[in-house]
Amino acid sequence: MYAILGILNIASATGYDIKKYFDTVMPGIWHENYGHIYPTLRRLSEDGLIRILAAEPDTTKIRYAITETGQAELLTWLRAQTEPQPARSEFMLKLLFSDQMPQSELAAMIHDYRETFTKSLSNYRLMEKALTAGIPEISPNRTPFLLSVLRSGIIHCESMIAWCDETSERLLGKQSDPRHQKTPKA
Repeated sequence: MYAILGILNIASATGYDIKKYFDTVMPGIWHENYGHIYPTLRRLSEDGLIRILAAEPDTTKIRYAITETGQAELLTWLRAQTEPQPARSEFMLKLLFSDQMPQSELAAMIHDYRETFTKSLSNYRLMEKALTAGIPEISPNRTPFLLSVLRSGIIHCESMIAWCDETSERLLGKQSDPRHQKTPKA
């Protein structure tokens, strides 16, 4: 709910626009699917936190905007104490119980996990480069906030790549993939 209010506080948007924002700007910190976005938009509208601007011409797309009540609710949430969220990781759960797996399968599992972070790191660095150069659709006062969250993703990916290498060394006596001895640089 608050992620959608936050997005609509930046600019009015359709459900599709909101999903695109989740996928491009927030992939490492928040994820929502269409099955959750549209019911949430309906509930936010019923609660008076957002309003329907209009249906876009020649489509069934509806554009939403945050209301003053929605902005007040968002501000209240932003000011509230942030509670630590319990971590859930299917990979870590699998690794915890992988002592009976053949080493080749364990090596592949760690390598594949490392590759997800390598790909994310590459994407984050491209986003960082674009943000640093300036993106016309993003106001200059929002850029430092986006860069801060992006840097968190970059640092997390770098640390997880290093963790994969260390774990591979500890469990297998070798790097998960000898081609990846160091964290990739931009």
